[in-house]
Amino acid sequence: MVKIRFPQARGAIGSALAGALLIVATLLSAPAHAERVKDLVSIRGVRDNPLIGYGLVVGLDGTGDQTTQAPFTTQTLANMLANLGISINNTSSANSTTSPLTNMQLKNVAAVIVTAVLPPFARPGEAIDVTVSSLANAKSIRGGTLLLTPLKGADGQVYALAQGNVAVGGAGASANGSRVQVNQLAAGRVAGGAIVERSVPDAVARPGGLLQMEVNDMDYDTTQRIVAAINNMFGQGVAEPVDGRTIEVHGPSDPGQQVSFIAQIQNLNVNPAQPAAKVILNARTGSIVMNQMVTLQSCAVAHGNLSVVVNTTPVVSQPGAFSNGNTVVARQSQIQMKQDNGSLKLVTAGANLADVVKALNALGATPADLMSILQAMKAAGALQADLEII
Repeated sequence: MVKIRFPQARGAIGSALAGALLIVATLLSAPAHAERVKDLVSIRGVRDNPLIGYGLVVGLDGTGDQTTQAPFTTQTLANMLANLGISINNTSSANSTTSPLTNMQLKNVAAVIVTAVLPPFARPGEAIDVTVSSLANAKSIRGGTLLLTPLKGADGQVYALAQGNVAVGGAGASANGSRVQVNQLAAGRVAGGAIVERSVPDAVARPGGLLQMEVNDMDYDTTQRIVAAINNMFGQGVAEPVDGRTIEVHGPSDPGQQVSFIAQIQNLNVNPAQPAAKVILNARTGSIVMNQMVTLQSCAVAHGNLSVVVNTTPVVSQPGAFSNGNTVVARQSQIQMKQDNGSLKLVTAGANLADVVKALNALGATPADLMSILQAMKAAGALQADLEII
């Protein structure tokens, strides 16, 4: 895909930008090259599994949670200390109506959520990275240490244990109400901070050596080409398409031979089918992305811009001396409305992406205007592509 970013200011698009877009579009309009099956499909049963846990980060430099607003931090610390044999009396005394937990101020402790991804075929004892994110109102978890945190899967079972020093990529300082911060201080990572304690059963091959592969982008043509490439190498009937995404492969029943069999399949080169023509409009960032299959029919476009400007100026009315009057502040507004001329412009047909980019650049429209123009072109049947707004 080629990504077109038009300038935010109104006016015609510069010739330098238009020339660069034409060069990129020409390069991307070249015929598709062969790709490995490894990059086109995924094998059913070979997948990541997300893990999540709740824990504490200690050793902060006074940047932890404000426990009055995050009482669960002190509750978690009390529970952890109880497991270590240290009891904190949580009952009210005769002279106090508040509990010790309420009076605790833990500026060096922060409650965090710990997340990780358990890779396929992970075995007990393997180390994986974890991400630590502040849960309450800690200012920073930089320099903290994550205490032992169980990481659970979707089934509620503990699959890993996380602990270690948190590395934060940001920095910050504050004094006298002023604060400077670079990047995010409330989240960090612990490289190799979790040890796998339980493996996930990976049933890649079913009885008889039957494997299932799923094409990443559903396309009947691409699926058929992958099936043909596998059958040409291993013989007819080895691969059979189930639908536009799923392929069944009859591999060897011996697990030791399945690794070599799958490796050979993944290294096969296949020319994927051309994707469907599509234009992606991102209204938030003003980005327009279109692939090389987009074509354009000849059409005429007239687009005018309407702008309304409201200027408000405060006017102070000062009474005369010794008049016992009051100073009155009023507001005076001036409204200006301007509408640009929307002359009719001819947009020539474009048989490839370079021609489409050249025709759209000739309109000299801003991203917001161009989004409306593309939608109108699609409604008129001049734009041969699917529009998707994200």
